[in-house]
Amino acid sequence: MADQSEKPEVFELNNGSMHVKISNFGATILSLSLPDKQGNLADVVLGFDSIEPYVNGAAPFFGCIVGRVANRIKEGKFTLDGTEYTLPINKPPNSLHGGFKGYDKVIWKVAEQKNGENPSITFKYHSDDGEEGYPGDVSVTATYTLTSKTTLRLDMEAVPENKPTPISLAQHTYWNLAGHNSGNVLEHSIQIWGQHITPVDENTVPTGEIKPVKGTPFDFTSEKKIGASIHEVGLGYDHNYVLDCGEEKSGLKHAVKLKEPSSSRVLNLWTNAPGMQFYTGNYVNGVVGKEGAVYGKHAGVCLETQGFPNAINQSNFPSVVVRPGKTYKHSMLYEFSVE
Repeated sequence: MADQSEKPEVFELNNGSMHVKISNFGATILSLSLPDKQGNLADVVLGFDSIEPYVNGAAPFFGCIVGRVANRIKEGKFTLDGTEYTLPINKPPNSLHGGFKGYDKVIWKVAEQKNGENPSITFKYHSDDGEEGYPGDVSVTATYTLTSKTTLRLDMEAVPENKPTPISLAQHTYWNLAGHNSGNVLEHSIQIWGQHITPVDENTVPTGEIKPVKGTPFDFTSEKKIGASIHEVGLGYDHNYVLDCGEEKSGLKHAVKLKEPSSSRVLNLWTNAPGMQFYTGNYVNGVVGKEGAVYGKHAGVCLETQGFPNAINQSNFPSVVVRPGKTYKHSMLYEFSVE
């Protein structure tokens, strides 16, 4: 548990061309400012001007790291090594993003800060045995680094200390490459290096099937506008893609390319996670954010690399169980450019 004397603070990473504000509350990206093709800076993440609304629960997971297990666990139940665990049902009828007080709603300790050309900040959190119903103590670290002029890297690690436990962390930033206050993201084009999705039931839990996207509105294997077929998928996209066809570099595979036509800003995301939740902000509804901007439906897009949702209950999904002596590792590389 966080020591009560620690309070939410804001830290900055700045390398001269990219400027990121991050809080120890939820290891949350509050803002990320980047140049467009003319050199004009814009903040491309949804959020609030101060830390208070995050602490007061006004954010629909803006910018934070979620855990111990990202996404949904069916009916908040799982069995591990013969023991049944029951989790809080914070998104009925399921448990979502770690429960009522997941890693997004706690204060992380600042373990290290580095300045200079590649500034970084490392946060640590100790998750207790039984916290939100999960087994065993887990030590979690998250390091944000500006690895080049326009690249942000996030390295997450988690070590179970005394019991096996499911672990699957995700970074839940909502992106709008035109600027956080520029309306919806339906004109952004996107390419996802995933030839399959894990289809879901009426409660947004995967059925266990792994389904090809070819010939469906879910096919983003070549670049297309987010809005092109969105009307065919109900409220919008909120689906886990199987990252099965991206080229690799430095141990990470290409997950997604997001491009915004008016600013020419591009985000290429690389990861070592097996899946990615592609979520088009379907439930964002009149949230008053930075500079008084009103965020409506589809105001941002989340690209949450992750273990597959409900993997703890689906034996055909890659396992998210981590045992003592092993380390969970999840890295994400956000490469920004203009083209």
